[in-house]
Amino acid sequence: MRVEQLGDGEPDLAVVGAVHGDEPCGVRAIERLLEDDLNVLRPVKLVVVNERALEAGVRYTDADLNRAFTDEIPEDAHERDLAKRLGDEIRGCTVLSIHSTQSHADPFAIASGVGGFVSEIAPRLPVAALVDTQDFGEGRLFATDADIIEVEAGLQGTDTAAENAYRLARAFLTATGAIPGDAPARDLPVFRMGDPIAKPRGEEYEVFVENFERVEAGQTFAAVDGEELTAAESFWPVLLSPYGYVDQFGYRGTSEGRLSPQSSEGANSTSVNSRSSAQ
Repeated sequence: MRVEQLGDGEPDLAVVGAVHGDEPCGVRAIERLLEDDLNVLRPVKLVVVNERALEAGVRYTDADLNRAFTDEIPEDAHERDLAKRLGDEIRGCTVLSIHSTQSHADPFAIASGVGGFVSEIAPRLPVAALVDTQDFGEGRLFATDADIIEVEAGLQGTDTAAENAYRLARAFLTATGAIPGDAPARDLPVFRMGDPIAKPRGEEYEVFVENFERVEAGQTFAAVDGEELTAAESFWPVLLSPYGYVDQFGYRGTSEGRLSPQSSEGANSTSVNSRSSAQ
């Protein structure tokens, strides 16, 4: 694990990349931040985590690091030790953890709950949506003693994802006062992650719908070896892709309304409105 720092003093902010070794966009963003001649107003840690997996170009070596913040991981797993070291490194920090995905080209944010620091920072990031994974935090980075926002910067392995990751990191640093500049807030649609969508065994998979766009009951949303799958009830797809997961397409989400800036002058807080419980 490699740890760098912007600015002087003890940081309470961090930007994290390479939690997964096959997602290099965060590392490329960190390298650019180190090369920039930034006017740093608030010190920031820059952490490249799983260097071993990064060098091998694989997601992980022994266990998924973003599921390794639990005692369930074998004691001799490389990622178990990394999880402990990373947890110690970011303790007490507000953290942006940068990832990439096979499911959606536009960046989106992921958090465990939408209040507090999330409502302050997420609407100031260049993301298409916020996904609340409050019921899916077991073993993930969210289990650490830190305030975490994850971002999916774009499609895995692309130059666009790397460029997006840099923009996201700069926006995070601006929103938290680490570097000067404006970080205007805007309405942000919020989706809660629901049950996984099982992927039947097959050789060829297709997905016909877009993430964060409502799928109606009876609508065909995917196919396995040419056999179409239809929705038993309406849902919003979250992290849906044909090959992103081994045994599932993604998740059934619900729309939770929008995270909106307060209209009062000088207010920086946000609130969720127009909540929906539709499945």
